[in-house]
Amino acid sequence: MMGGSFAWLISEKKPSWNIIGYDALTEHAEKAIEQGFIDEAVALDELVKRSDLIIITIPVNHIVQLLPGIMDKVNDQQVIMDIGSTKEQIVSAIKGHRNRGRFVATHPMWGTEYSGPEHAVKGAFKGRVAVICNAAESDADALALAESIYDMVPMQKVYMEAHEHDIHAAYVSHISHIASYALALTVLEKEREEDKIFQLAGGGFESTVRLAKSNPAMWVPIFMQNKENVLDVLNEHISQLRKFKACLEKENFDYLQELIEGANKIRRIIK
Repeated sequence: MMGGSFAWLISEKKPSWNIIGYDALTEHAEKAIEQGFIDEAVALDELVKRSDLIIITIPVNHIVQLLPGIMDKVNDQQVIMDIGSTKEQIVSAIKGHRNRGRFVATHPMWGTEYSGPEHAVKGAFKGRVAVICNAAESDADALALAESIYDMVPMQKVYMEAHEHDIHAAYVSHISHIASYALALTVLEKEREEDKIFQLAGGGFESTVRLAKSNPAMWVPIFMQNKENVLDVLNEHISQLRKFKACLEKENFDYLQELIEGANKIRRIIK
């Protein structure tokens, strides 16, 4: 989904560019050609050999596994960038590599709960934030090319170190998915009549559990790689839930109102 959305973006903005793709699943590669967002599908080694810019759009555990081997094969004119949701383990995997400068670590802060090329979105990423990590470790021309990709969307570019990125991503993205998974499991456990969930679920419930449809093949590796930061924010989330629980148990509705009013302050940040 992410790779297809990126390919569509580039094909629209740079129609003269030839876009080739690789996917470990043949049916995904065939679907990408059918959808029209890549010109051809090739083997990974051929893709690396022929590409000026390589964009890696796979789960973060596979990025860590494949990236060093890809970097072994590129020359000083080729550029590699990833769009993974964690950054620290990825940049650590290629620390000291002779071609380290040809890699740019990025994370466009956009996505949906769906996966697969059939769910690629035209016009994705526009107006969102693109995080670029450890920019000083990338060669100037490699960094400039990655920046130009985000500029043509356009996206707002934010620069930070990989460790800092993973902390903030745990707060604003990763905990949201855990909370959504947990709520979905809670409702499925307590509400045995699935038709009642369908009939009564309103917009609030739908928006809250939307992320629970996200692919575990993508999210389990993210939680694994960012475990310590996710645990930190998860402990705080559990603490806040306990406050709400205690208010109801003790009928302390004044404090309950204080908690909700405190939560309302998020309006200053998110309109």
